[in-house]
Amino acid sequence: MRDKLRSGRELAQLAARQHGVVSHQQLTGVGYTRTAISHAVRIGRLHRLHRGVFAVGHTAITSHGACLAAVLACGPTALLSHGSAGWLWGLLPTCPTPAEVTVPSRGHGRRGLRIHRVTTLDAVDTARRDGIPVVALPRTLLDIAATGSAKRLQRATERAERLGILDLIGIDAMLDRNRGRSGMPALRAALDIYRDPAFTRSRAERLLLDALRRGGVARPAVNTFVAGLEIDAYWETERFAVEVDGWEWHRSRSAFERDPLRQEQLKLAGIDSIRVTARRLERDPEGVAARIAALLARRRRELRIDG
Repeated sequence: MRDKLRSGRELAQLAARQHGVVSHQQLTGVGYTRTAISHAVRIGRLHRLHRGVFAVGHTAITSHGACLAAVLACGPTALLSHGSAGWLWGLLPTCPTPAEVTVPSRGHGRRGLRIHRVTTLDAVDTARRDGIPVVALPRTLLDIAATGSAKRLQRATERAERLGILDLIGIDAMLDRNRGRSGMPALRAALDIYRDPAFTRSRAERLLLDALRRGGVARPAVNTFVAGLEIDAYWETERFAVEVDGWEWHRSRSAFERDPLRQEQLKLAGIDSIRVTARRLERDPEGVAARIAALLARRRRELRIDG
Protein backbone atom coordinates (compact mmCIF):
# COMPACT_ATOMS: atom_id res chain seq x y z
CA MET A 1 0.00 0.00 0.00
CA ARG A 2 2.83 2.36 0.91
CA ASP A 3 4.55 1.59 -2.40
CA LYS A 4 1.33 2.36 -4.30
CA LEU A 5 0.96 5.70 -2.55
CA ARG A 6 4.57 6.56 -3.24
CA SER A 7 4.20 5.61 -6.90
CA GLY A 8 1.05 7.70 -7.13
CA ARG A 9 2.83 10.76 -5.68
CA GLU A 10 5.80 10.33 -7.98
CA LEU A 11 3.49 9.98 -10.97
CA ALA A 12 1.64 13.17 -10.02
CA GLN A 13 4.94 15.05 -9.65
CA LEU A 14 6.20 13.70 -12.97
CA ALA A 15 2.99 14.67 -14.77
CA ALA A 16 3.14 18.16 -13.26
CA ARG A 17 6.64 18.63 -14.66
CA GLN A 18 5.71 17.23 -18.07
CA HIS A 19 2.55 19.07 -19.06
CA GLY A 20 0.38 16.15 -17.92
CA VAL A 21 1.92 13.41 -20.07
CA VAL A 22 4.20 10.44 -19.31
CA SER A 23 5.77 7.55 -21.18
CA HIS A 24 5.54 3.83 -20.44
CA GLN A 25 9.24 3.81 -19.54
CA GLN A 26 8.74 6.65 -17.07
CA LEU A 27 5.80 4.85 -15.49
CA THR A 28 7.90 1.77 -14.85
CA GLY A 29 10.58 4.08 -13.48
CA VAL A 30 8.25 5.26 -10.71
CA GLY A 31 7.18 1.73 -9.84
CA TYR A 32 4.26 0.92 -12.13
CA THR A 33 4.15 -2.65 -13.43
CA ARG A 34 2.64 -3.56 -16.78
CA THR A 35 -0.43 -4.84 -14.92
CA ALA A 36 -0.73 -1.60 -12.93
CA ILE A 37 -0.50 0.44 -16.10
CA SER A 38 -3.26 -1.58 -17.76
CA HIS A 39 -5.43 -1.18 -14.66
CA ALA A 40 -4.83 2.60 -14.58
CA VAL A 41 -5.92 2.80 -18.22
CA ARG A 42 -9.10 0.81 -17.52
CA ILE A 43 -10.18 3.03 -14.62
CA GLY A 44 -9.36 6.28 -16.41
CA ARG A 45 -6.29 7.28 -14.41
CA LEU A 46 -4.20 7.04 -17.57
CA HIS A 47 -5.36 7.86 -21.12
CA ARG A 48 -3.43 6.53 -24.09
CA LEU A 49 -2.32 9.29 -26.49
CA HIS A 50 0.18 7.35 -28.57
CA ARG A 51 1.70 3.93 -28.29
CA GLY A 52 3.56 3.98 -24.97
CA VAL A 53 2.50 7.55 -24.06
CA PHE A 54 -0.31 8.54 -21.70
CA ALA A 55 -2.09 11.60 -20.35
CA VAL A 56 -2.53 11.51 -16.59
CA GLY A 57 -6.05 11.94 -15.22
CA HIS A 58 -7.70 13.49 -18.28
CA THR A 59 -7.24 14.07 -22.00
CA ALA A 60 -7.59 17.88 -21.96
CA ILE A 61 -3.86 18.40 -22.43
CA THR A 62 -2.34 21.66 -23.60
CA SER A 63 -0.46 22.19 -26.83
CA HIS A 64 2.74 21.82 -24.81
CA GLY A 65 1.48 18.46 -23.59
CA ALA A 66 0.61 17.33 -27.12
CA CYS A 67 4.09 18.32 -28.33
CA LEU A 68 5.86 16.50 -25.52
CA ALA A 69 3.65 13.43 -26.03
CA ALA A 70 4.67 13.39 -29.70
CA VAL A 71 8.36 13.52 -28.80
CA LEU A 72 8.01 10.80 -26.14
CA ALA A 73 6.23 8.58 -28.65
CA CYS A 74 9.20 8.71 -31.02
CA GLY A 75 11.92 7.66 -28.63
CA PRO A 76 14.79 9.18 -26.63
CA THR A 77 16.52 10.80 -29.62
CA ALA A 78 13.39 12.50 -30.99
CA LEU A 79 13.04 16.27 -31.13
CA LEU A 80 10.10 18.57 -31.77
CA SER A 81 10.81 20.25 -35.12
CA HIS A 82 9.66 22.27 -38.12
CA GLY A 83 6.37 24.14 -37.58
CA SER A 84 5.86 22.66 -34.10
CA ALA A 85 9.31 23.84 -33.03
CA GLY A 86 8.60 27.21 -34.64
CA TRP A 87 5.52 27.52 -32.43
CA LEU A 88 7.40 26.39 -29.31
CA TRP A 89 10.12 28.99 -29.92
CA GLY A 90 7.43 31.65 -30.28
CA LEU A 91 8.05 32.23 -33.98
CA LEU A 92 4.70 31.01 -35.32
CA PRO A 93 1.25 31.91 -33.94
CA THR A 94 -0.35 28.46 -33.81
CA CYS A 95 0.73 24.95 -32.89
CA PRO A 96 0.25 22.74 -35.96
CA THR A 97 -1.51 19.41 -35.92
CA PRO A 98 -0.32 16.81 -36.31
CA ALA A 99 2.82 17.59 -34.32
CA GLU A 100 6.09 17.50 -36.25
CA VAL A 101 9.00 15.51 -34.86
CA THR A 102 12.50 14.87 -36.19
CA VAL A 103 14.16 11.53 -35.49
CA PRO A 104 17.87 11.06 -36.32
CA SER A 105 17.38 7.44 -37.31
CA ARG A 106 15.40 5.11 -39.50
CA GLY A 107 12.26 3.46 -38.25
CA HIS A 108 8.52 3.08 -38.50
CA GLY A 109 6.13 6.00 -38.62
CA ARG A 110 3.74 7.00 -35.85
CA ARG A 111 0.04 7.37 -36.53
CA GLY A 112 -1.18 10.88 -35.82
CA LEU A 113 2.29 12.43 -36.08
CA ARG A 114 4.36 13.94 -38.86
CA ILE A 115 7.82 12.38 -38.71
CA HIS A 116 10.94 13.85 -40.34
CA ARG A 117 14.03 11.64 -40.50
CA VAL A 118 17.65 12.75 -40.73
CA THR A 119 20.81 10.68 -40.76
CA THR A 120 22.60 12.89 -38.22
CA LEU A 121 21.82 15.85 -36.03
CA ASP A 122 24.63 17.67 -34.23
CA ALA A 123 24.25 18.19 -30.50
CA VAL A 124 24.49 21.96 -31.02
CA ASP A 125 21.33 21.74 -33.15
CA THR A 126 19.33 20.38 -30.20
CA ALA A 127 17.83 22.20 -27.23
CA ARG A 128 15.14 22.03 -24.53
CA ARG A 129 12.39 24.59 -24.16
CA ASP A 130 9.63 24.40 -21.56
CA GLY A 131 10.86 20.91 -20.73
CA ILE A 132 10.45 19.66 -24.31
CA PRO A 133 13.37 18.37 -26.44
CA VAL A 134 13.36 20.57 -29.52
CA VAL A 135 15.47 21.38 -32.55
CA ALA A 136 17.56 24.49 -31.80
CA LEU A 137 16.26 27.76 -33.16
CA PRO A 138 18.74 28.20 -36.07
CA ARG A 139 17.96 24.72 -37.39
CA THR A 140 14.24 25.33 -36.82
CA LEU A 141 14.44 28.31 -39.18
CA LEU A 142 16.13 26.12 -41.79
CA ASP A 143 13.41 23.48 -41.43
CA ILE A 144 10.70 26.13 -41.84
CA ALA A 145 12.52 27.45 -44.91
CA ALA A 146 12.63 23.96 -46.40
CA THR A 147 8.98 23.07 -45.85
CA GLY A 148 6.98 26.30 -45.52
CA SER A 149 6.07 29.26 -47.65
CA ALA A 150 8.19 32.38 -48.04
CA LYS A 151 5.57 34.31 -46.08
CA ARG A 152 5.72 31.84 -43.19
CA LEU A 153 9.52 32.06 -43.10
CA GLN A 154 9.38 35.86 -43.16
CA ARG A 155 6.94 35.82 -40.26
CA ALA A 156 9.22 33.51 -38.30
CA THR A 157 12.38 35.56 -38.86
CA GLU A 158 10.63 38.83 -38.06
CA ARG A 159 9.28 37.35 -34.83
CA ALA A 160 12.73 36.01 -33.89
CA GLU A 161 14.18 39.48 -34.39
CA ARG A 162 11.47 41.08 -32.25
CA LEU A 163 12.09 38.52 -29.49
CA GLY A 164 15.81 39.25 -29.59
CA ILE A 165 16.72 35.65 -30.46
CA LEU A 166 17.74 36.06 -34.11
CA ASP A 167 21.38 35.00 -33.73
CA LEU A 168 22.94 35.52 -37.16
CA ILE A 169 26.31 34.12 -36.04
CA GLY A 170 24.64 30.96 -34.75
CA ILE A 171 22.57 30.64 -37.92
CA ASP A 172 25.64 31.03 -40.14
CA ALA A 173 27.44 28.32 -38.16
CA MET A 174 24.42 26.05 -38.55
CA LEU A 175 24.34 26.67 -42.30
CA ASP A 176 28.03 25.78 -42.54
CA ARG A 177 27.32 22.48 -40.75
CA ASN A 178 24.39 21.69 -43.03
CA ARG A 179 25.69 22.55 -46.47
CA GLY A 180 23.49 21.41 -49.30
CA ARG A 181 20.34 20.97 -47.23
CA SER A 182 16.99 22.04 -48.63
CA GLY A 183 15.89 25.50 -47.58
CA MET A 184 19.32 27.13 -47.42
CA PRO A 185 18.82 29.61 -50.32
CA ALA A 186 15.41 30.65 -48.95
CA LEU A 187 16.78 31.16 -45.43
CA ARG A 188 19.77 33.15 -46.66
CA ALA A 189 17.44 35.38 -48.70
CA ALA A 190 15.11 35.92 -45.74
CA LEU A 191 18.01 36.90 -43.49
CA ASP A 192 19.67 39.20 -46.00
CA ILE A 193 17.70 42.21 -44.83
CA TYR A 194 19.15 41.80 -41.31
CA ARG A 195 22.71 41.91 -42.57
CA ASP A 196 23.24 45.64 -42.76
CA PRO A 197 26.29 46.69 -44.77
CA ALA A 198 29.03 48.49 -42.90
CA PHE A 199 27.31 51.83 -43.25
CA THR A 200 28.66 54.96 -41.56
CA ARG A 201 27.00 58.36 -41.69
CA SER A 202 29.84 59.71 -43.82
CA ARG A 203 29.40 56.86 -46.30
CA ALA A 204 25.64 57.43 -46.34
CA GLU A 205 26.25 61.08 -47.12
CA ARG A 206 28.61 60.24 -49.99
CA LEU A 207 26.23 57.70 -51.50
CA LEU A 208 23.27 60.03 -51.26
CA LEU A 209 25.11 62.97 -52.80
CA ASP A 210 26.49 60.76 -55.55
CA ALA A 211 23.04 59.35 -56.33
CA LEU A 212 21.56 62.85 -56.47
CA ARG A 213 24.37 64.10 -58.72
CA ARG A 214 23.93 61.19 -61.11
CA GLY A 215 20.17 61.77 -61.12
CA GLY A 216 20.51 65.46 -61.90
CA VAL A 217 18.98 66.52 -58.56
CA ALA A 218 20.05 69.81 -56.98
CA ARG A 219 22.58 69.34 -54.17
CA PRO A 220 21.06 69.75 -50.70
CA ALA A 221 22.62 71.09 -47.55
CA VAL A 222 23.94 68.16 -45.52
CA ASN A 223 24.16 67.64 -41.77
CA THR A 224 22.46 70.95 -41.18
CA PHE A 225 20.20 72.05 -38.33
CA VAL A 226 16.55 72.62 -39.19
CA ALA A 227 13.81 73.27 -36.64
CA GLY A 228 16.27 72.38 -33.89
CA LEU A 229 17.15 69.01 -35.47
CA GLU A 230 20.24 67.85 -37.33
CA ILE A 231 19.07 66.71 -40.78
CA ASP A 232 21.02 64.52 -43.18
CA ALA A 233 19.93 66.38 -46.32
CA TYR A 234 17.80 69.53 -46.66
CA TRP A 235 16.51 71.60 -49.58
CA GLU A 236 15.72 74.99 -48.07
CA THR A 237 13.69 76.41 -50.96
CA GLU A 238 11.39 73.40 -51.12
CA ARG A 239 11.44 72.95 -47.31
CA PHE A 240 12.10 69.27 -47.88
CA ALA A 241 14.30 66.92 -45.84
CA VAL A 242 15.72 63.44 -46.27
CA GLU A 243 16.98 61.31 -43.39
CA VAL A 244 18.90 58.11 -43.92
CA ASP A 245 18.07 55.21 -41.59
CA GLY A 246 20.63 52.52 -40.80
CA TRP A 247 19.58 49.45 -38.82
CA GLU A 248 22.36 49.92 -36.28
CA TRP A 249 21.29 53.51 -35.73
CA HIS A 250 17.58 52.88 -35.27
CA ARG A 251 17.18 49.45 -33.67
CA SER A 252 16.87 50.64 -30.04
CA ARG A 253 13.70 51.37 -28.09
CA SER A 254 14.78 55.02 -27.67
CA ALA A 255 15.13 55.41 -31.45
CA PHE A 256 11.75 53.74 -31.95
CA GLU A 257 10.18 56.38 -29.70
CA ARG A 258 12.28 59.30 -30.96
CA ASP A 259 11.93 58.97 -34.73
CA PRO A 260 8.16 59.67 -34.94
CA LEU A 261 8.67 62.75 -32.74
CA ARG A 262 11.29 64.04 -35.17
CA GLN A 263 8.85 63.56 -38.03
CA GLU A 264 6.15 65.44 -36.13
CA GLN A 265 8.51 68.30 -35.27
CA LEU A 266 9.42 68.75 -38.92
CA LYS A 267 5.75 68.68 -39.92
CA LEU A 268 4.92 71.35 -37.36
CA ALA A 269 7.71 73.50 -38.82
CA GLY A 270 6.14 73.17 -42.28
CA ILE A 271 8.85 70.84 -43.58
CA ASP A 272 8.05 67.77 -45.65
CA SER A 273 10.40 64.86 -45.06
CA ILE A 274 11.05 61.25 -45.96
CA ARG A 275 13.23 58.49 -44.54
CA VAL A 276 15.42 56.32 -46.77
CA THR A 277 17.00 53.12 -45.50
CA ALA A 278 20.74 52.72 -45.83
CA ARG A 279 20.25 49.36 -47.53
CA ARG A 280 17.92 50.83 -50.15
CA LEU A 281 20.31 53.72 -50.80
CA GLU A 282 23.15 51.29 -51.42
CA ARG A 283 21.16 48.88 -53.59
CA ASP A 284 18.95 51.26 -55.58
CA PRO A 285 20.57 54.71 -55.67
CA GLU A 286 18.98 55.57 -59.02
CA GLY A 287 15.51 54.76 -57.70
CA VAL A 288 16.10 56.83 -54.57
CA ALA A 289 17.28 59.81 -56.61
CA ALA A 290 14.30 59.55 -58.99
CA ARG A 291 11.80 59.53 -56.12
CA ILE A 292 13.48 62.46 -54.39
CA ALA A 293 13.39 64.39 -57.69
CA ALA A 294 9.67 63.67 -58.04
CA LEU A 295 8.96 64.71 -54.45
CA LEU A 296 10.93 67.94 -54.86
CA ALA A 297 8.95 68.75 -58.02
CA ARG A 298 5.70 68.16 -56.13
CA ARG A 299 6.86 70.42 -53.29
CA ARG A 300 7.63 73.19 -55.77
CA ARG A 301 4.11 72.90 -57.17
CA GLU A 302 2.60 72.92 -53.67
CA LEU A 303 4.62 76.00 -52.67
CA ARG A 304 4.19 77.61 -56.12
CA ILE A 305 7.90 77.90 -56.64
CA ASP A 306 9.03 78.65 -60.20
CA GLY A 307 11.52 76.32 -61.83
